Amino acid sequence: SLSKWALQGYRCIWFKVNIKDAFCVPILAQKGFNFHHARDDFVMMYKWLPGDSMPNLPPSCHTNLGVGAMVFNDKDDLLAVSEKHYEYPHWKLPGGYVERGEDIIDAAVREVKEETGVDAKFESLVTFRHTHNMMFENSDIYVILMMKAITDKLTPSLREVNRCQWMKVEDYITHPHVHQFNRFIVETALEYKKRNLKLNIQKRTVRWTANYARDTNFLLVEEFK
Repeated sequence: SLSKWALQGYRCIWFKVNIKDAFCVPILAQKGFNFHHARDDFVMMYKWLPGDSMPNLPPSCHTNLGVGAMVFNDKDDLLAVSEKHYEYPHWKLPGGYVERGEDIIDAAVREVKEETGVDAKFESLVTFRHTHNMMFENSDIYVILMMKAITDKLTPSLREVNRCQWMKVEDYITHPHVHQFNRFIVETALEYKKRNLKLNIQKRTVRWTANYARDTNFLLVEEFK
C-alpha cells in the first residue's frame, strides 16, 4: 500500500490508533511510521512518503496556556492563595490551565470559583508571560486578568488550596512570600486603573468565507467605565 500511495502522489499517510488498538503501534513503527501527537485515548502516527524532501507537517501542540486572576473586592483587597503542592511558602494568584476549547475569561472565572469559592467577573487583561522549556519541555503562556469579586466569602478547595485570604494590596506587594513577578503585575494593574486604561477581550464572529465563520477573541484598548 505504501508504494502504491507514493506512486499515486500521496505525500503523507496518517493513522489514528485508538487505545484499544494499541497493538498496531509497533507494527506501524516497523513500517517507518513516527509519532506525531497523542491524547488520553489515541495516538496519531504518520509516514512521510517522498524520499527527496523532509516532512513539512505542522508540529504537534507545543505551548501550554494558563491564566492567573487578580481579583479585587469592594474594599480593593486582593485575593491571594497558597497552594498545597508547593514545596516553599508562597502567596500567589488563583488560576490554572485553560481547558481545551475554553475561553481565557471563562477559565479565570472557573479557576477562581474552584480554588476559593469566590464568584468574579472580568475587568481587564493586565499582561502575559511567555516562557520556554516548561512542563513536558513545552513553551508556556501565562495570561493575567484583573477581575472584580461578585461575592467575597472564601471557601478554599480542599484538593488544591492550603489557604486563601483577602490581603491589602500594600501587604501583598511587600510580603516576602510573594514573587517579584506578582508584585510587578499588581503594580502594573493599579497603574492601568490610575490611567483609566483597560485591555478588553471581546468575542466576535469572523466570517472567512460565505459558508465558514469562527468566533474569535480580540484584544481592545479602552477606558475603564
